[in-house]
Amino acid sequence: MTDTAPPAQLTRLLSIMARLRDPERGCDWDLAQDFASIAPYTIEEAYEVADAIERGDLADLKDELGDLLLQVVFHARMAEEAGTFAFADVARSISDKMETRHPHIFGDEGGSMGETRWENLKEAERAEKGATSALDGVALALPALMRAQKLQKRAARTGFDWPDPSGSEAKITEEIDELKRATSETGKFEEAGDLLFAVVNFVRAHGISAEDALRAANAKFERRFRAMESLGGGAFPGLSLDQQESLWQRVKGDE
Repeated sequence: MTDTAPPAQLTRLLSIMARLRDPERGCDWDLAQDFASIAPYTIEEAYEVADAIERGDLADLKDELGDLLLQVVFHARMAEEAGTFAFADVARSISDKMETRHPHIFGDEGGSMGETRWENLKEAERAEKGATSALDGVALALPALMRAQKLQKRAARTGFDWPDPSGSEAKITEEIDELKRATSETGKFEEAGDLLFAVVNFVRAHGISAEDALRAANAKFERRFRAMESLGGGAFPGLSLDQQESLWQRVKGDE
C-alpha cells in the first residue's frame, strides 16, 4: 500500500530523531554520534540503495531509501543542535538549486537542458562558492574509479584532454611498460595507480562509466564463478587449473 501523505511521515521521522537525540531521554548510541562517526554509514546506505536498484528489488529499495533518508535527517538534526542549519534548510537548499539548474522549466528561458548547459550552471555555482580550480568540489570520498572519471571530465572541459581515444590508448601501453620496469614497491604502487587512471581515461573517451562497467564485470565474474563451483561440486578446489578453465569456458558457453 502506498502512503500518499509524505509530509506527515516526514514529520514523524523528524520527531523520532529529535527524541533519539534528546539529552535526557534519548538513546545513548545516537547521542554519542557526530558528523564524522555517521559519515561511513551514510556512504554505506547509498551503496545499499544502488545495490537494490541493481538487483531490481523495489521492495528492498523502499527500505534502503528510508535508511538513506534517516542519514540525512540524522545529519540535519546534529546541525540544528549546533545552531548551523535544520532539515528545512536542507530541503530549501536543494529546492532552490533544482529550480536554478532548470531555468527552462521554472524560469523564463526556453530550450532544453543539455549536458553542456547543466555543467555550465554547476560551474557558475562553484564559482559563487569561491572555487579557484576546475577540480574543486570533486568529493574525496567518491569511489576511486568514479572520482578519477570526474577529475578527467572536469579537466577535459578546460581543453586538457586527448583529441581522440588513441591518445589514452597509447598512455595505457606506456603505463604498462612503466609498471613492468618498476623495481621498488613504491614505484610499482605508483605505476599501478597511473595505469588504472589511464584505463579510466580510455573508457571515458568511449563514453562509458568506468564505475558502472566494473560493477557489471564484478557481477558477471561472480555469477560465472559460482556456476563453475556448482559444476565442480565439492571437488572444485582440488581441480587442476586446466580443469577449472574447462568449467569456466563451459559456463561462458551456456550464457
